Amino acid sequence: MQNFWNKIKLIWTDVGLRKRVLFVLFALVVFRLLSAIPIPGIDTLELNRFLANNQFFGILNIFSGGGLSNLSIIMLGVGPYITSSIIMQLLTIMVPALKRIYHEEGEAGRKKFTQYSRLLTVPLAAIQGFSLLAILESQKILVNLTAFDRISNIIIVVAGSILLMWLGELISEFGIGNGVSLLIFAGIVAQLPSEISQLLFTFDVSQIPLFLVFIVAGALVIAGVVIVTEAERPIPVTYAKRVRGMKMYGGGSTYLPLRVNQAGVIPIIFALSLLLFPQMIGNFLANSSNSILLSISKILVSFSQTSVLYAVLYFILVFLFTYFYTAVTFDPEALATNLQKNGAFIPGIRPGVSTSQYISKVLSRITLLGAVFLGFIAVLPLIIRSLTGITAIALGGTALLIVVSVVLDLIKKIDAQISMREY
Repeated sequence: MQNFWNKIKLIWTDVGLRKRVLFVLFALVVFRLLSAIPIPGIDTLELNRFLANNQFFGILNIFSGGGLSNLSIIMLGVGPYITSSIIMQLLTIMVPALKRIYHEEGEAGRKKFTQYSRLLTVPLAAIQGFSLLAILESQKILVNLTAFDRISNIIIVVAGSILLMWLGELISEFGIGNGVSLLIFAGIVAQLPSEISQLLFTFDVSQIPLFLVFIVAGALVIAGVVIVTEAERPIPVTYAKRVRGMKMYGGGSTYLPLRVNQAGVIPIIFALSLLLFPQMIGNFLANSSNSILLSISKILVSFSQTSVLYAVLYFILVFLFTYFYTAVTFDPEALATNLQKNGAFIPGIRPGVSTSQYISKVLSRITLLGAVFLGFIAVLPLIIRSLTGITAIALGGTALLIVVSVVLDLIKKIDAQISMREY
């Protein structure tokens, strides 16, 4: 505890660190102010009724940073930017030119790759904005809109999404931590007071044991998230000795850390996107005058989060996407080649192909644990809802994983800044 207060004191007394922290706080305040500015033409009573009965939009609200709950100008959040980044990473597998830019051209290549992601964000935001606004208009939440109003709303929400992307990048550059992650984190934390007040409003004395069990389970889950997020499998690496002139170099030993949760929260986002898509189509067709389309809409909407089939498919998709995304982002062959070029080897394993196969084998085994863990975290809110009847989206598995991961990353970044200034 003493060490914690010493760090707080050091952050506040160091001018550079204090400026970074204050910039992050200022940016988050701006973000929350933007989330309170609604777009024109909203029927507030109809919106509240719709959100209360629709868990699909409750989950979308997490990734919009809370901006969807009142249809603010940033209702899309950083979702389009996250989607474009994921698409660009997947394209590195299919497009060799993009793979060269991302992996071989260094910092300049990364900047070019990031610029492509920004440009892709604009059409994705336009598509998502149009679809979302069309659904809301079909539900009579947006009323009395002219063609000009519709076009204006699309331009507003696209501009809001681009503004958030820019704000996130400013936080990453002038603040501490990953800006986009901090914006999502702020949106989730901002929902906690309303979630807690809702639980207190429906509180019953007979439910005290249930709430105690809920609190203990929450603490255990948080501890599990921290342990698995920080868990690594070290692979020993030895550098061969090299003689240059009259001096000998190398000969040291280190280790290669392979994370158990290599994919982070991305598999959950992928799985959610696939599972929520049928519900989005169903909501879009709900007010159709065609009987066949209405029947299709009822079938799609019935595939809700309360069904056992949904939970099973959710777990399986998260499990599969964990392996898929790990394979996309982690290249054992490139790693083995780099080790060989630098005169490094894994003791007992031949350099080259054998090293690549060994790393793939170890990665496959530890990813199994990470995939099962992510699948459990994903379906945890569904299990809690079925057992207790408590619905708390902001306290759910995905939100919890994001919050813990962001806090751990932020602590590491602050420690790194403090260590750098001590040196």
